[in-house]
Amino acid sequence: MSEVAAKQSHPKGLWVLFGTEMWERFNFYGMRAILTLFMVNALLMNEAEASIIYGGFLGLCYLTPMLGGFIADRFFGNRNCIMLGGIMMAIGQFLLFFSASVFGSNLSLANTLLWSALGIIIFGNGFFKPNISSMVGSLYPKQEKSKLDTAFTIFYMGINLGAFLGQLICPIVGDVKDAGGLRDIHAFKWGFLAAAIAMLIGTAVFYFLKNKYVVTPEGRPIGGLPSTQDASDFEEGESQKAVFSQTALVSAVVGFIGLGFLFHFGFDQNYIYSLIYASGLALAGLIISDSSLTKVERDRILVIYIVAFFVIFFWAAFEQAGSSLTFIADNQCDRNFFGWNMPPSMVQIFNGLFVVAFAVPFSMLWDYLRSKDREPISPMKQAFGLALIAISYFIIAHNVKDLGNNGLLAIKWLILLYLIQTAAELCLSPIGLSLVGKLSPKRFSSLLYGVFFLSNAAGYALAGTLGSILPATGEKFNKAKEMGIDLQGVLNKTITPTAEQLKILADNQINPTNPVFIGFEIHNLFEFFMVFVVLTGLASIILFALTPFLKKMMHGVR
Repeated sequence: MSEVAAKQSHPKGLWVLFGTEMWERFNFYGMRAILTLFMVNALLMNEAEASIIYGGFLGLCYLTPMLGGFIADRFFGNRNCIMLGGIMMAIGQFLLFFSASVFGSNLSLANTLLWSALGIIIFGNGFFKPNISSMVGSLYPKQEKSKLDTAFTIFYMGINLGAFLGQLICPIVGDVKDAGGLRDIHAFKWGFLAAAIAMLIGTAVFYFLKNKYVVTPEGRPIGGLPSTQDASDFEEGESQKAVFSQTALVSAVVGFIGLGFLFHFGFDQNYIYSLIYASGLALAGLIISDSSLTKVERDRILVIYIVAFFVIFFWAAFEQAGSSLTFIADNQCDRNFFGWNMPPSMVQIFNGLFVVAFAVPFSMLWDYLRSKDREPISPMKQAFGLALIAISYFIIAHNVKDLGNNGLLAIKWLILLYLIQTAAELCLSPIGLSLVGKLSPKRFSSLLYGVFFLSNAAGYALAGTLGSILPATGEKFNKAKEMGIDLQGVLNKTITPTAEQLKILADNQINPTNPVFIGFEIHNLFEFFMVFVVLTGLASIILFALTPFLKKMMHGVR
């Protein structure tokens, strides 16, 4: 009886990795919450400059997992890379703490410390992120790989619990204002210190518990040096080493350079996003060119690529939380929450709360459906996720339709949007991580996680592009009215503004024309949100249609 129970439960190593990832996400999201405020208020950068640095930092954090995955798979192993990444990120946070301690007396040194810190965190994240995800999949014996969707949903709860705690605690100690609303710019250092301590705790949890719990079902350590891996860790007949020809390597480098130029000059992307897109496509091409791949392995890797492509549209819609949705919460939303006027930046915290609340029920749902042999395959779950995010935006579009220029959206609709989007996220994001674990040949496991994380980076880039087509909201019309300008008339082209009026609008960062997306003019918030309904709705329908083909290409993996 106890043996059956043991087989049904999840290995204790999952909880070690859960705890390690939770503290790492506390560190990362806590620092992220106060970083731009620190750059603007303490280091005296303008908001545009801080935003560009922040966007580049985030993009590079999703680029370096490819490098970290490659080094782990070929040289250091997962364990060493996680320890190295954790220590590097803690050092980076301590450098931010010192930067936030010395800016008052030495602004130049504070800036140098900031750049050094961000660089170390970018590479630390690259070593850490793909390797901890790939270790989750190795905890389970081959006959229990169907449990991975549930395992990654539990693991994902750790990510979001850490993110929630970081976004709560680091701003409480680091973003402090007095009763008069005056910010204490010397408090930022305590937020960075809290993040550094969290990272040290996470690294210590992994270091002290890894040998006892992060082991295969047979008791062998997981994620050691590639040279020490046991042949039984690999599928029968699976090659244990990648084989790249010189032609393939040269082609990948040439392809990377050519694609970089194409994205930068042809599609007008900045250097960092050009680097991200070119790296992802070049690496994807290099992996599939490996001559040791069997037909089954190649088919399974192509499924990862196809799913990663659809994930881009999910994150492009989902990541509006930090830009356009926060902007609407700030300017055109009644944020009265049971008598408390909630700060606009805090509205998105509902996502983290809902993930923590619903991760276990979702994992129980997948377990129940699996026991009845009715569990949908992973790409089908992801198609459900895309459909749900389309529904969430359709509801919000319907509710902003009649707001006009000054009507306020009730906060309950944004909370409902985050509730539905959380359900979508639980159908798509942990399931995607699980799918990579189930389909990757072991010799490419960490590297393919790096490729998969690049789809997140591409989604963030697209999110920025889509967020920029947000039309004028209430406060813009009111500000223009105060200066004697009928903004609606200007936008409708019924009024031709004078050169002086155009300068006034420009000085107040008000666009005199409506944004345009692929040839369509966006006149209002309803049309803006319908862009996301169409994009994610179409992606969902196409992925549903592809599911039977993807099922064949997965060769028995669910």
